Amino acid sequence: MLNRIIRWSISNRWIVNILATIWLILGIYTAFNMPVDVFPDFSPIQVVVLTEAKGFAPEEVETLVTRPLEAGLNGMANVKVVRSISTIGLSVITIIFQDSTNIFIARQLVAEKLQTARSKLPAGVDEPILAPITSAAGDILKIGLYSTGKTTAMELRTLADWTVRLRLMSISGVANVVVIGGEVRQYQVLVDPDKLRQYDVTLDQVLQAAGGSNVNAAGGTLRTSERELLIRGLGRVSSPEEIGEAVIRTSKGVPILLRNVASVQIGPEFKIGDAIVDGHPGVVLTVFKQPWSNTLETTSNLEKSLDELKAGFPSDVKVVSTFRQADFIEVAVKNVGEAVILGGVLVVVILFVFLQNWRTALISFTAIPLSLLSAIILLKYQGATINTMTLGGLAIAIGEVVDDAIVDVENVYRRLIENKNAVSPRNSFQVIYEAASEVRSSVVYATFIVGLVFLPVLSLGGLEGKIFSPLGSAYLIALFSSLAVALTV
Repeated sequence: MLNRIIRWSISNRWIVNILATIWLILGIYTAFNMPVDVFPDFSPIQVVVLTEAKGFAPEEVETLVTRPLEAGLNGMANVKVVRSISTIGLSVITIIFQDSTNIFIARQLVAEKLQTARSKLPAGVDEPILAPITSAAGDILKIGLYSTGKTTAMELRTLADWTVRLRLMSISGVANVVVIGGEVRQYQVLVDPDKLRQYDVTLDQVLQAAGGSNVNAAGGTLRTSERELLIRGLGRVSSPEEIGEAVIRTSKGVPILLRNVASVQIGPEFKIGDAIVDGHPGVVLTVFKQPWSNTLETTSNLEKSLDELKAGFPSDVKVVSTFRQADFIEVAVKNVGEAVILGGVLVVVILFVFLQNWRTALISFTAIPLSLLSAIILLKYQGATINTMTLGGLAIAIGEVVDDAIVDVENVYRRLIENKNAVSPRNSFQVIYEAASEVRSSVVYATFIVGLVFLPVLSLGGLEGKIFSPLGSAYLIALFSSLAVALTV
């Protein structure tokens, strides 16, 4: 069969060259449009359930929240491990599935189980939510905001929550934006116990009055012969004074207002932890990307949006990037790219020195771009990304991908010289076919023997397999692509 491939390639050399050129262009296009990441996605298939229980101690969170949810989540298919952490006011349950499980099916299974498990939670506990899908190295950008003037910590946090975060969340590829630091704005009702006794009011009545002070009511519609009007009761408040006017109850026809038993004010939410940016109290926003998004493209879009937002910020608010994953990716890709280029140049020099013919050196060199770009196309088809591991595999393969071509071209070149000096020269294409057929077995066997060395890398399991398998795959695909190039192009 291999002899037929060689004969067909020689007989249809123009078709082979045209197809090789098209394949080369396709490979270049794929390389420039392929997702770029720092590492392969080595995180397991997992779903994280977050449940907030404000004011609960870790023991209460474990007993009243985490254990009932874990019991309700038991019995799902393809589950490997269930882990949980109970801290002050927060329960975190991580369900790790088998590697072959689809992440969206896993999230659907967890969501269905939560429907029944949430009924066992005590009052005062928020609804369990599923954390967004992120990768192991998903934090791609950390942005710091701080003020050098009159902008307060509360205004800074409000700007981060309601302007910056919402804008960044709208960008394609962003999974979540976590805000830390500053002061969260709250309408606070500070009850005076002495006044509760004085007016004979309970704390539950105060809570009901405060909650009912900020409600809109729908009144239906009013139809006339000419038009239709909406009837609404607008009860939304816009200031602490309006909340203070809420009626708790009436005593002998006299209303008891919220401001009679409590002081209403705007104040900061109680916080655990804080953020410091360049030595100033500030706010830090951590941006997490989706596993399938392009880190460089997403980072570029984030920075463009930040530049647009800065124009509307107060003049004393400063914005800095405290962490940028794209910097590491760009340096890593640049270093490996330089290694690939340097290796290619050295291969060309060595080819020219030993073959002492520029044409044979040039023909042999075509195996490098064709083989490496073939590997990139096939990796793209497999859903892989350009990262330090795949680039490392391609860099290791440079010395091998040109080997098959050198063996073929050197033998063909030698046989053509012998035929030229012969008394009765034969047809050049017949000489080329016979010369390529002579080394066919050696080339094929050598390629498979070298490929066997990297097979153990593909058999690695767990974390090691997810990290190093892309390196082995990139190497082997490039290696066997070079064999195809040697037998055809």
